Amino acid sequence: MVMFWVLLVALVAIVIIVIGMYNKLVSMRNEVKNAWAGIDVQLKRRYDLIPNLVNTAKGYMEHEKTVLENVIKARQQAIDVSGAKEKGKAENFLSQTLRSLFAVVENYPNLKANQNMMALQEELTSTENRISFSRNNYNDWVMSLNKTVEQFPANVVAGTFGFKQEDFFEVEDAAVKETPKVKF
Repeated sequence: MVMFWVLLVALVAIVIIVIGMYNKLVSMRNEVKNAWAGIDVQLKRRYDLIPNLVNTAKGYMEHEKTVLENVIKARQQAIDVSGAKEKGKAENFLSQTLRSLFAVVENYPNLKANQNMMALQEELTSTENRISFSRNNYNDWVMSLNKTVEQFPANVVAGTFGFKQEDFFEVEDAAVKETPKVKF
């Protein structure tokens, strides 16, 4: 009879541990989804700002039409893709085209001094900072989830209930990863 109670207590303990791991995995998966939604909010803000920026620049830079068209095309590609890897690639391309637009703006003193253009550039810079923060938050939660999915005994629970690792939101642009060169 004692053996029965020992086995029953051990079984109940195992069930409680499995339930706890399952709930932790569910919570972490929801945090990853929430962090991804945070990135989406900031990207939407960026996508809304870009047409205003382009329209403000259009009047001044008619012969720089290809730069403006590339920004618009990159924006649309970024909107159309889904998934962390694809979104990361599209966002990297969009960031490159925005850099080229800002480089062109530097060549137009009237445009550079335009209050609307300055305000839009400031908003876009602020948004880029928010996107960066959101990406870091997302990647932190993905790392936590991925570690838990891989570690024993949670990997047994994760495999049983279909939890899987998520993709990180990574920068694939080699120029962004390089150390900046400072010249005096």
